[in-house]
Amino acid sequence: MNDLLNLLGRILIALLFLGGAVQKFTDPLQVEQMIASLGLPADLVWPVAVFNLAAGLALIFGPWVRGWALVLAVYCIATSWFHWQLRADPWQVTIVVKNWAIAGGLLILAAQGPGRRVRWR
Repeated sequence: MNDLLNLLGRILIALLFLGGAVQKFTDPLQVEQMIASLGLPADLVWPVAVFNLAAGLALIFGPWVRGWALVLAVYCIATSWFHWQLRADPWQVTIVVKNWAIAGGLLILAAQGPGRRVRWR
Protein backbone atom coordinates (compact mmCIF):
# COMPACT_ATOMS: atom_id res chain seq x y z
CA MET A 1 0.00 0.00 0.00
CA ASN A 2 2.85 2.42 0.78
CA ASP A 3 4.31 2.01 -2.69
CA LEU A 4 0.93 2.69 -4.32
CA LEU A 5 0.43 5.81 -2.18
CA ASN A 6 3.95 6.93 -3.05
CA LEU A 7 3.17 6.56 -6.76
CA LEU A 8 -0.15 8.41 -6.44
CA GLY A 9 1.58 11.22 -4.55
CA ARG A 10 4.28 11.45 -7.21
CA ILE A 11 1.62 11.60 -9.93
CA LEU A 12 -0.26 14.38 -8.15
CA ILE A 13 2.89 16.45 -7.68
CA ALA A 14 3.96 15.73 -11.26
CA LEU A 15 0.63 17.04 -12.57
CA LEU A 16 1.59 20.47 -11.29
CA PHE A 17 4.79 20.49 -13.35
CA LEU A 18 3.18 18.87 -16.40
CA GLY A 19 0.38 21.45 -16.29
CA GLY A 20 2.97 24.22 -16.02
CA ALA A 21 4.72 22.85 -19.09
CA VAL A 22 1.48 22.76 -21.07
CA GLN A 23 0.68 26.32 -19.98
CA LYS A 24 4.13 27.58 -21.00
CA PHE A 25 4.03 25.81 -24.37
CA THR A 26 0.49 26.92 -25.26
CA ASP A 27 0.33 30.42 -23.72
CA PRO A 28 3.83 31.61 -22.81
CA LEU A 29 3.08 35.35 -22.66
CA GLN A 30 2.45 35.67 -18.91
CA VAL A 31 5.60 33.75 -17.98
CA GLU A 32 7.63 35.65 -20.58
CA GLN A 33 6.48 38.92 -19.01
CA MET A 34 7.37 37.72 -15.52
CA ILE A 35 10.83 36.64 -16.67
CA ALA A 36 11.39 39.87 -18.59
CA SER A 37 10.32 41.95 -15.56
CA LEU A 38 13.37 40.57 -13.79
CA GLY A 39 15.64 41.69 -16.61
CA LEU A 40 16.09 38.17 -17.94
CA PRO A 41 15.51 37.12 -21.56
CA ALA A 42 11.86 36.20 -22.11
CA ASP A 43 12.96 33.25 -24.25
CA LEU A 44 13.95 31.46 -21.03
CA VAL A 45 10.32 30.35 -20.97
CA TRP A 46 11.19 27.55 -23.42
CA PRO A 47 13.94 25.80 -21.43
CA VAL A 48 11.77 26.20 -18.32
CA ALA A 49 8.84 24.57 -20.14
CA VAL A 50 11.06 21.66 -21.21
CA PHE A 51 12.41 21.37 -17.65
CA ASN A 52 8.85 21.26 -16.25
CA LEU A 53 7.88 18.56 -18.75
CA ALA A 54 10.97 16.43 -18.11
CA ALA A 55 10.69 16.83 -14.34
CA GLY A 56 7.01 15.89 -14.26
CA LEU A 57 7.59 12.77 -16.34
CA ALA A 58 10.64 11.83 -14.26
CA LEU A 59 8.65 12.05 -11.02
CA ILE A 60 6.16 9.56 -12.41
CA PHE A 61 8.36 7.17 -14.37
CA GLY A 62 11.87 7.79 -13.06
CA PRO A 63 14.77 7.54 -13.35
CA TRP A 64 16.44 9.36 -10.49
CA VAL A 65 13.25 10.29 -8.66
CA ARG A 66 15.17 11.33 -5.54
CA GLY A 67 17.44 13.65 -7.52
CA TRP A 68 14.57 15.19 -9.46
CA ALA A 69 12.62 15.67 -6.22
CA LEU A 70 15.54 17.53 -4.66
CA VAL A 71 16.06 19.73 -7.73
CA LEU A 72 12.34 20.47 -7.91
CA ALA A 73 12.23 21.39 -4.21
CA VAL A 74 14.93 24.01 -4.85
CA TYR A 75 13.06 25.10 -8.00
CA CYS A 76 9.84 25.60 -6.01
CA ILE A 77 11.59 27.71 -3.39
CA ALA A 78 13.43 29.74 -6.05
CA THR A 79 10.32 30.39 -8.13
CA SER A 80 8.48 31.57 -5.02
CA TRP A 81 10.42 34.78 -5.43
CA PHE A 82 8.43 35.58 -8.60
CA HIS A 83 5.21 35.49 -6.58
CA TRP A 84 6.27 37.53 -3.53
CA GLN A 85 4.07 40.55 -4.32
CA LEU A 86 2.59 41.32 -0.93
CA ARG A 87 1.56 44.89 -1.73
CA ALA A 88 0.71 44.51 -5.42
CA ASP A 89 -1.25 41.25 -5.14
CA PRO A 90 -1.63 39.68 -1.69
CA TRP A 91 -3.11 36.49 -3.20
CA GLN A 92 0.26 35.78 -4.79
CA VAL A 93 1.57 35.13 -1.28
CA THR A 94 -0.70 32.06 -1.23
CA ILE A 95 1.24 30.75 -4.21
CA VAL A 96 4.47 31.31 -2.28
CA VAL A 97 3.18 29.22 0.62
CA LYS A 98 1.93 26.51 -1.76
CA ASN A 99 5.34 26.40 -3.43
CA TRP A 100 6.98 25.94 -0.02
CA ALA A 101 4.51 23.17 0.86
CA ILE A 102 5.20 21.42 -2.45
CA ALA A 103 8.93 21.78 -1.77
CA GLY A 104 8.35 20.12 1.60
CA GLY A 105 6.62 17.17 -0.05
CA LEU A 106 9.41 16.92 -2.60
CA LEU A 107 12.03 16.91 0.17
CA ILE A 108 10.19 14.01 1.82
CA LEU A 109 10.16 12.21 -1.54
CA ALA A 110 13.88 12.90 -1.95
CA ALA A 111 14.51 11.44 1.50
CA GLN A 112 12.22 8.41 1.19
CA GLY A 113 12.68 7.59 -2.49
CA PRO A 114 10.14 6.36 -5.01
CA GLY A 115 9.34 3.08 -3.32
CA ARG A 116 9.23 -0.22 -5.14
CA ARG A 117 7.67 -0.55 -8.55
CA VAL A 118 3.92 -0.99 -8.17
CA ARG A 119 2.69 -4.21 -9.71
CA TRP A 120 -0.88 -4.22 -10.99
CA ARG A 121 -2.68 -7.55 -10.60
